[in-house]
Amino acid sequence: MIIKAIEKLINFENLSQLESENVMNQIMSGDSTPAQIGAYLIALRMKGETVNEITGSAKAMRSHSLKVTFEHSNDNLIDIVGTGGDGSNSFNISTATAFLVAATGRQVAKHGNRAASSKCGSADVLEAAGVVLELQPDQVAECIEKVGIGFMFAPIFHPAMKHAIIPRQDLKQRTIFNVLGPLTNPA
Repeated sequence: MIIKAIEKLINFENLSQLESENVMNQIMSGDSTPAQIGAYLIALRMKGETVNEITGSAKAMRSHSLKVTFEHSNDNLIDIVGTGGDGSNSFNISTATAFLVAATGRQVAKHGNRAASSKCGSADVLEAAGVVLELQPDQVAECIEKVGIGFMFAPIFHPAMKHAIIPRQDLKQRTIFNVLGPLTNPA
């Protein structure tokens, strides 16, 4: 599937939502090589992602992720997330903002990772501050319920992303994954 998708993208043809979902499932299942993943990511970026391509990819990614569930309905919960890789040499604004928002009484489910295409990811900031990153879903839910903020470390909540991390790091470019992060919050 990924080879046909790359061919279409090289010809500036859009993928359907289902095609994008199938390719992302192939990537998340470990059935694509790092070279294929890299070629797909760059071809998609060069063509420009469509709503259908993003939607299909997000759907597949969410199906492979762990979920955070809460004992009580949580209508007060929000996510503050950046996309990374902005190239502006700015500090990690979304992480600082998450703490400010939590201080106002809103509950924050922060979702993020180490830097892949930027200088500093949210996990890098939190780890430097002494925050334990590798919490399980029930532990994150407990943090949110007790202190108003919890961090979901992407490698724990999106274990299938292990198949795409090396191509992402090698490319050092923004890819569809920069957009998918905010769309695939496990909470």
